[in-house]
Amino acid sequence: MDKLVYLQLPEPTMSSAPYVITQPQARELLAQVDVPQILRKLFRDLAAGQAVQPAQQLVEFPQGAGDFINYLGVLAEEGVYGVKTSPYIVREQGALVTAWTLLMSMQTGQPLLLCDAGELTTARTAATTAVAVDALAPLKAQRLAIIGSGKVAQAHLHYVKGLRDWQSISLYSPSLSEKNLEELEQLKSLDPRLSLVDSREAAVQDADVIMLCTSSADPVIDPSRLSKPALITSISTNAPRAHEVPPQSLNDMQVFCDYRLTTPGSAGEMLIAGEQHGWDKSAIVGDLPDLLSEKVQRPDYDRHVFFRSIGLGLEDIALANALYRQQP
Repeated sequence: MDKLVYLQLPEPTMSSAPYVITQPQARELLAQVDVPQILRKLFRDLAAGQAVQPAQQLVEFPQGAGDFINYLGVLAEEGVYGVKTSPYIVREQGALVTAWTLLMSMQTGQPLLLCDAGELTTARTAATTAVAVDALAPLKAQRLAIIGSGKVAQAHLHYVKGLRDWQSISLYSPSLSEKNLEELEQLKSLDPRLSLVDSREAAVQDADVIMLCTSSADPVIDPSRLSKPALITSISTNAPRAHEVPPQSLNDMQVFCDYRLTTPGSAGEMLIAGEQHGWDKSAIVGDLPDLLSEKVQRPDYDRHVFFRSIGLGLEDIALANALYRQQP
């Protein structure tokens, strides 16, 4: 009869509860860190193979009740991995969107941090656009246009306002007409160069850089109707296949993105352009790792330049890690 052999398993490590950061705490801590610089380092780490960014994961609820998206990532140099999970819950009174980021140790496998990611999402979305604007916009760009007026749009202005010698900053949002005088004055106070205009056409007139900062599921502008070549930046929302520019317009623009290995599989206009308009992801000129490692140079503006970000798990994880390191 064979002798039974019992393997000695390692003693389990003492489990520990993660440190919890609420939304107000995250807002306060974010003001103490250089968000764009954290993201620049992240994208350089991606280029150097010191970070791993899997594709984001979309999980749909049954009966069209909503979905949630998981954003994963590993920062090897920092010794952490994590996930941001963000549900989109359909309700009669309007969709509910929340987000939380969990940070784990690569050494112990224990949870380090659970952070309300609402503030992280706003900051990293805007700061990623800012990193792209700094890398892609003409050095002598002077006219900035912003479409949108919510927290994300305001954060875009915060991170971009010092990147060029802007002579004018125009902002348009359909919701401007619904804001009261106090809300309009708060917007105007964000920067002395900021003008609130009453149409998107007025906002984008002769703009060098156009930042689309909306939650729209459908096109916000048509690049073919712009008066001159411009840098157009676009962000994501949870709405399925959301796109702020017409998908067919990708064929006429120089296309960049935050991360070429994941963005084409999620960005609505890229998916639709590939299926219906003959566009291929091989047409992407470069991504932020390419730009920040100088593998790809600043484009010439013989035609529009389009930058698309979908939001990477690594962005949330890098910011969450920075906030965690702020703790005593």
